[in-house]
Amino acid sequence: MLMEVLSILKIILEEGAKYAILAMGVYLTYSILDFPDLSVDGTMPLGAIVSTVLILNNVNPWLSLFAAFASGCIAGSVTGILHVKLKIRPLLCGILVFTSLLSINLVIVKWGTGGQSIASIFGYDTIFSGKLASVIPESVGGVTIRKLVMLVIIVIAVKLLIDWYLRTKSGMLLQATGANEQFVVMLGKNPGVSKILGLAIGNGLAALSGAVIAQANETANTTMGTGMVVFGLSSVIIGLTVFGKIKFMKATTMVIIGTVIYKGCLQLAVSLGLPSDYNKVLMSVLFVIALIISGVISKKGGKSNVKA
Repeated sequence: MLMEVLSILKIILEEGAKYAILAMGVYLTYSILDFPDLSVDGTMPLGAIVSTVLILNNVNPWLSLFAAFASGCIAGSVTGILHVKLKIRPLLCGILVFTSLLSINLVIVKWGTGGQSIASIFGYDTIFSGKLASVIPESVGGVTIRKLVMLVIIVIAVKLLIDWYLRTKSGMLLQATGANEQFVVMLGKNPGVSKILGLAIGNGLAALSGAVIAQANETANTTMGTGMVVFGLSSVIIGLTVFGKIKFMKATTMVIIGTVIYKGCLQLAVSLGLPSDYNKVLMSVLFVIALIISGVISKKGGKSNVKA
């Protein structure tokens, strides 16, 4: 019984860590920048496909993560440029980029796999099986921990980088742009630049998350990004709503824990026998519940830190 509980807990922590990077990217665009970005559903699989295709072509798996992040930044920049330069509404910008990425992702994966729609890297070195990962024990007490430890290290590294960036002048301008765009103009700065940069970083993180997930699962496809906007928003709302009153806790930490809680709810439903066919429905239901709770807290005068 204990081993079964530990196994379920390990799965929840692994899954939460896999998607925590994506949730932090959504936090930047949605909660800080106040930009409803739907292109995440396309940039997440973009990063996964770029990473796996590069690995199939004998590129170092760690370098493929940087390439994946860069590809997401480019896609996010396009979303920002459509909004800032062409004055297209945020939702439409995200839809346009996501729709374009449906074709772009398919072209990349077919080019990299010789015509197949799924990129499989079984048997190839990944960040979880290379020399660096081998330093970590494969298992402790009969429970495999290497993948979980690697995921936690990566998530903490990304979190610390985001926290550092938000303390820089550029990061503070990004926060000011989301809070009061007119104030940024009064400072003699261009809020459009901050928007493009914020969307680039947010989508870069979504793509990085996709790359990490693809290497952990050793496969990538064009449909793996379906529902990622809902997932990311739910994780952000849950984290900021539940832990919003804890002053010493960073918002990025709240988002990470929110992702684990959200994944825990999904895993609990599966453990109770809910067919996997209903996963997307459950994701939507949990998202609605999170919005309702956030709204109730706001009406009571509590600080939820969530723009609903």
